[in-house]
Amino acid sequence: MKKSKLTPILCALALLLSLGLPACQPKKTSAGETADGPAWSSLKAEGTLPLQYATQFSVTNYTDGYRLIDITNSGKYLVVPEGRGVPTGLESGVVVLKQPLDHIYLAATSAMDLFRALDGVGNIRLSGEQADGWYIDAAKQAMQNGGMVYAGKYNTPDYELIYAEKCDLAVESTMINHTPEVKEQLEHLGVPVLVERSSYESDPLGRMEWLKLYGVLLGKETQAQDLFQKEVDALSGVLGQQSTGKTVAFFYITSSGSVNVHKSGDYIAKMIEMAGGKYVFSDLASDGSALSTVNMQMEAFYKGAKDADVLIYNSAIDGELQTIDQLLQKSPLLADFKAVKSGDVWCTGKNLFQEPMGLGKLIADIHTVLTESDPDQSKLSYLHRLTK
Repeated sequence: MKKSKLTPILCALALLLSLGLPACQPKKTSAGETADGPAWSSLKAEGTLPLQYATQFSVTNYTDGYRLIDITNSGKYLVVPEGRGVPTGLESGVVVLKQPLDHIYLAATSAMDLFRALDGVGNIRLSGEQADGWYIDAAKQAMQNGGMVYAGKYNTPDYELIYAEKCDLAVESTMINHTPEVKEQLEHLGVPVLVERSSYESDPLGRMEWLKLYGVLLGKETQAQDLFQKEVDALSGVLGQQSTGKTVAFFYITSSGSVNVHKSGDYIAKMIEMAGGKYVFSDLASDGSALSTVNMQMEAFYKGAKDADVLIYNSAIDGELQTIDQLLQKSPLLADFKAVKSGDVWCTGKNLFQEPMGLGKLIADIHTVLTESDPDQSKLSYLHRLTK
């Protein structure tokens, strides 16, 4: 069976769902749910979910526990509490999500850590990542014990498995926009698709604040707000302090020898600033593309980062380094760098980019590296020093 293809039976089902039911049937929402609840016009807005940093979504609270999520450039989603009916008269295009949501297909890997923080891994039945691709123990264990099963990557999902498992929500990253036919086929099968945009948050705490959105989906709003505030409070000793004046380069070297760095408006640059440092490529503004990074030739990197006080090697793509020699094997020119000579070269852990809940700890790590001459590495969460 080719997982990216629909069998004739599912093709027929998708066609029927896409065409809708005859006019004599009750009206359906965009997610295929029968509208059998109160009139939407009778429900009153009761305020919004408080957000401190996130800008890519909002949540409006309505009477009787209904929640309307609005995600920038992705759509609107009405969360219907368990035991409540789907309101009639919803505006066209609103996707209905009926609680409990406990058969989720998670193709947006960065969201797993937010579910984990809310004790919500058990709500995810279908994974877009193989077991050996997860660095989050709870996800890996769930796949090993059969609580979660692999249902294909975002662009080649196993439609039959997703349908057979009665999937009630697919959580996708914006990568799904490159394969719109996949989103359409999921919707034709009656699976609502939520496209999350946490990666578009320029503030690292904004990325973490998407915890509150998943709290809404899981009916754990208070828990999500308390957890988020705890993480923010843990940074109280770092945020607002004066800059150390030290410069930081965050990078990795590609297989072709170019250097991948983050743009100055990206969340990595913001984290360095929040930690008390100055990002060396502060003038590397966005070029209008959706990409948060850019490749530059080693000569340009040499010019911009040679005198940086601290180098941080990004292991997410290239893998972790342990020694300065391993770094110099990628480019001997780095031996001229101030941070290499002083030994202020650090590397991120590979699990970092699957753990948005750890972004606050990374800010604290960077602050420690900038303010202590010989940090106790056992107290760092995501950084380790490259040895000579």
